[in-house]
Amino acid sequence: MKALPEITLHPIRPPLDARPIERRVGLIILATDHTSEPDFRRMVASERIGVYVARVPYANPTTPENLRKMQPALTAGAALILPDEPLDAICYSCTSASVVIGDAEIEAAIQAAKPGVPVVTPPMAGVRGLKALSARRISILTPYTVETSRPMADYFAARGFDILSFTCLGFEDDREMARIAPAALVDLAREATDASADALFVSCTALRGALAVGGMENAIGRPVVTSNQATAWNCLRLCGDETEHPEFGRLMTLRLGQ
Repeated sequence: MKALPEITLHPIRPPLDARPIERRVGLIILATDHTSEPDFRRMVASERIGVYVARVPYANPTTPENLRKMQPALTAGAALILPDEPLDAICYSCTSASVVIGDAEIEAAIQAAKPGVPVVTPPMAGVRGLKALSARRISILTPYTVETSRPMADYFAARGFDILSFTCLGFEDDREMARIAPAALVDLAREATDASADALFVSCTALRGALAVGGMENAIGRPVVTSNQATAWNCLRLCGDETEHPEFGRLMTLRLGQ
């Protein structure tokens, strides 16, 4: 066998950038999630912004009881995302669980591992998005059962929205929710939106709603806010990215708090 060359240690280390990528967004998703990761890849990730993902245990069916069971895993999930390094934002990507656990409780659990990081949840981002669009009278569409939808209605009503209509589809498995075609969401949006509503909120990070926003807005003639679109928008703005992305709906053309 031919002799191997001597391994030479270079005498000078190359200079290091402050970060491999300028901005960092953490994303905590369900073990069963098919949609959040691709959505954040297409709407958030770029040469300037990295998206770093951790999955937490979750078992269907999607009931308030099962959703609450995720809370103890949130601190450990957050700790696994670039340990001991700061993030610019971190999103817990489950709308229904955020509602039943509570935004404040989720923020506390995540900040136990990532002190001071801005925490985003889908309903929180949805509220911010609807307010940025000056929407007060809304319709809501969810894929959940009636039992899981009730806390969602309470959440938005408690934040001052007038809910003119609320439609749910009765699904119990988030993996099936992810299989609803974007074109079907356009038809459902048309049926679910009250004629007097300012906007439609489409709940659930499992839905491929971000791919259907343009079609839904064209179909109903008013803004549409979806879970993943709203969290992507919120995280982009927290990273200082004000780029407009009208292909993902009117919300993606606005500033945070506008």
